[in-house]
Amino acid sequence: MSLLARDAASMQALGEHLAGFLQAGDILLLAGELGAGKTTLAQGLARGLGAASVVTSPTFVLLIEHESRLAPLLHLDAYRLEGLSYEEARQAGLEEFFARRDAVRLIEWPSMIPDWVAAFCAPDSTWRIAIEHEGAARRLQVLAPPAREPSLPNSLQEWSA
Repeated sequence: MSLLARDAASMQALGEHLAGFLQAGDILLLAGELGAGKTTLAQGLARGLGAASVVTSPTFVLLIEHESRLAPLLHLDAYRLEGLSYEEARQAGLEEFFARRDAVRLIEWPSMIPDWVAAFCAPDSTWRIAIEHEGAARRLQVLAPPAREPSLPNSLQEWSA
């Protein structure tokens, strides 16, 4: 599904709306170049889940956990994990991250950890969201878990383009 966020406020509102479709155990893969709006979307998702803490990019700490009404939100920035050995990635906390089925897990830069994504991201619980610049706006390609995809189009008309 192709969606358009016209500005940062629209991107956050979209994230807040998408949060209503999330379940504990879900994994969101957010792909896009630097400045595409991955963290902005994550801020809206967190707000929609009822997280009280401020969401910032976890680039330097790799992983931040936010408490929310639905489930903990685990926010991982995999940008600096490219090329790590399995043992180094495990020591960085990836094994624990993927084992947290009680949480909503969000990964920025999933392309940096392709083996982990392939091994742990089951289609029935994985959301794939690619964000691209389109002038000042952002184009999002959203692939939801198959069982939830039919309910999305009508509720997302505001962002349809």
